[in-house]
Amino acid sequence: MKHILFFILFFTVAAMSAQTEFSTKYKSIPAPKFSAKPKKIPEVKDPQGENSDIPSIKTPNVFENTSITPKSKFQIGEEKSKFTMSTETDFANPGDRYVPKMEKELDKALKDAGLKEGRGELVKKNISLGDFRTKSEYFIVKFRDFGAIDGDLVRVSSNDRVIANQLFLDASFKQVKIDLVNGFNKLDFEALNIGTLGGNTAEIQVYDDKGALITNDYWNNLAAGFKASIVVTKE
Repeated sequence: MKHILFFILFFTVAAMSAQTEFSTKYKSIPAPKFSAKPKKIPEVKDPQGENSDIPSIKTPNVFENTSITPKSKFQIGEEKSKFTMSTETDFANPGDRYVPKMEKELDKALKDAGLKEGRGELVKKNISLGDFRTKSEYFIVKFRDFGAIDGDLVRVSSNDRVIANQLFLDASFKQVKIDLVNGFNKLDFEALNIGTLGGNTAEIQVYDDKGALITNDYWNNLAAGFKASIVVTKE
């Protein structure tokens, strides 16, 4: 019994000695120290707050603010440059500059075709407008100036008998009734002058007593004192 108590006491003392030695050798590791303090996170302000630093954005009204669209330098009717002699505007038709030349070429073509008067060579001879046979009792002869109205005058006669002494030709037709004798009839249309724009010019239409067209002709640039004639044989 004594031996058992001895061993129990021995082991108890040994255990306490070991625990004391272990506790004296253990050292706790201190927490690390930081030399710099952590930066403070800046406070974020509420954009909806009353003292917000962000300016409010207002949508512009294009109908109220006329300064949005700058005034154009080129306005209607404004000349392109101060150093030009042209009176063209920015909206002028570019083809307008060619109109005078085209009109000049057209005038020349009409004159060459005998459809317009001109200061060209005058016709200084009598001309024939045709020979016809008819049973009509009379002819209705209509005249007009087919060119520019420039004062052309015509005398109308039949077999040297004057029917209209002085007929002024204008844009509308003027008519003369000419009775026909049996057999030969010579109708003369004499140019009494030349117009201010050229020789004597006329369009002529001849109808029988039934209203049928006998001929439609013209003379151009006829000199004063000369005649255009029609020969009619009445059967």
